Amino acid sequence: MATNPSPDPKDGMWAFIAYYLRFCRTQRGLSGEAVGRLINASKATVSRIENGVERLDGKRAALLDKAWETGGVFSLLVRYASIGHDPQWLARLSTFEQRARIIRIFDPLLISGLLQIEDYARALLTGGGMPDPEPFVVERMARQGVLDRAFVMVLLSEATLRWPVGSPRIMREQLAHVLEVAERPNVVVHVIPQTFDTGAYPGLDGGVKLVTGDDFGEVAYTESLGGGRLISSPTEVAEYAILFGRISAKALPEHRSRDLITKAMEEFSGDEVA
Repeated sequence: MATNPSPDPKDGMWAFIAYYLRFCRTQRGLSGEAVGRLINASKATVSRIENGVERLDGKRAALLDKAWETGGVFSLLVRYASIGHDPQWLARLSTFEQRARIIRIFDPLLISGLLQIEDYARALLTGGGMPDPEPFVVERMARQGVLDRAFVMVLLSEATLRWPVGSPRIMREQLAHVLEVAERPNVVVHVIPQTFDTGAYPGLDGGVKLVTGDDFGEVAYTESLGGGRLISSPTEVAEYAILFGRISAKALPEHRSRDLITKAMEEFSGDEVA
């Protein structure tokens, strides 16, 4: 097994699960390979779970509980980790994005981070009260490298095109950038029109991101005030995939989406704001 130190169990529930799995394994004098046989996984997978790179899922937690007669402790830990706020959500999400084959995003209020230009991101972070936004702007721009590797589908509500952020110049440049990125063969952008025909559709009260990779399956991410929730339970992730499908059914085709983005961009041709 790798000798990397365990994650700090005080960092969050997922870190505690990684720490506790290694503790229980070593207390029983078992190798990673032996634990892998218990949970139908490779030695490398056990190592990744113990190092916090991969997460223990409900099925494997149940196998551990049965083999070690824990009274369901691992299953309970995974359950509460899955429904709680994750302090390490951004680092975890970035790791999954870098390994992704497919990324699906719905944003009801703001242009998605993977499509943001620096000035737009900076204006958002400054408006949110962040005293020094620059490190976060740099990090956000770096994450956009996934646009060179993964297939990305983005659903934007019409409200995201019209909500003024920064200045008219920033909004024009931001929407022009969305149009430019949407020309890539691996990027699809759809807009959900703000009409009574669309109405109050599923997801209007919050965004969702689905990230799919060859080596980790699929995870979902939902954002909340001050943080976010990263979901790895297959059952819950499937529910968010259904939600995304229902939202996408409300979206305009690509060519009509481009027309709406262009129209919104032209509406920001008024006076400049410094």
